[in-house]
This record gives sequence, C-alpha cells and structure tokens, in this order.
Amino acid sequence: MEDRIIELLTPIVEEVEVDILKVSLGGGRQPLLKVVLDAAGGVPFDVLERISRALSLQLDAEDLIASCYRLEVTSPGFDWPLSSASDFHRHRGERLKALFAEAPTLMGENLGPCDNGVRLLLDDGKEKDIDMDSVLKIVRVVDWKRVSNRKKKTK
Repeated sequence: MEDRIIELLTPIVEEVEVDILKVSLGGGRQPLLKVVLDAAGGVPFDVLERISRALSLQLDAEDLIASCYRLEVTSPGFDWPLSSASDFHRHRGERLKALFAEAPTLMGENLGPCDNGVRLLLDDGKEKDIDMDSVLKIVRVVDWKRVSNRKKKTK
C-alpha cells in the first residue's frame, strides 16, 4: 500500500522540488497515513498544505484506503536522523552532530557526502569523514553563532 501511495505522491512532490522521506499507514479503526517530506532549507507550511490537498484528492480518486483515515503531511524535525547521500546533499552547509557509541560526539559543518558517510568541517578547522557504520546517528543542530550573527546584521 505504501508503495502505491508513493507512486501517487511522487509527481506532486517533484513539482515543488520536495523529497519523500517516509510514508507509513498505521492500522486501526481510523488509520493514520503519515507522510514525511523534506527539502533544502525546509518545507514551507503552504507547500505542505498544497501537497496534502493534492494527495488527498488523489487518494479519494483512487479509493485506495477503504475506511476513513487521517492524513498527516509533515516535515522532519532537527532530531530526524540523516543517513543517505541525498540527506547530506540536501542539508549541505548546515551544522550536524554525529553521535557515536564509544567515541566523543562530533559537530561541524556538513561539507556533503563522502564514501559511505559525510564529510564535516569541525570547529578546529579540520575536515573529518564520518563513516555511517561507525555512528549511532547524525542529526542537524542549530548553529547559534550563525543565527545570532544574522540577527545583528538585520538590526
């Protein structure tokens, strides 16, 4: 079922240059169809709303889900783990945090994907390749220095 929903959703998201991260349909009396989408710089609320309406119309036309259902179209939070080359391309230039089981946490600017992982520019100015097999997870974090510098420039 999720594969068919992705087929219906793909042309809709391609039009607005948004990536599909996850589609899941939960069970129960009123199942929840949850769609998680992302784009470089985030997905504006009005774009999520447009996609939600278009997908809802497609689902109704196809009569894919027999019962009443709830549709939730959302974007990921900062704690959404990044794991693929497309994730690292999409969030290039953003600050990332790599968490390891047995090593200290590393933070730095995302320089983009590398062999089986991501290259970070660490705070000390050194570049480090992070292998996905060695991390628990990699997430985005707010770069407070950049945010506060932006605020100072607009004043």
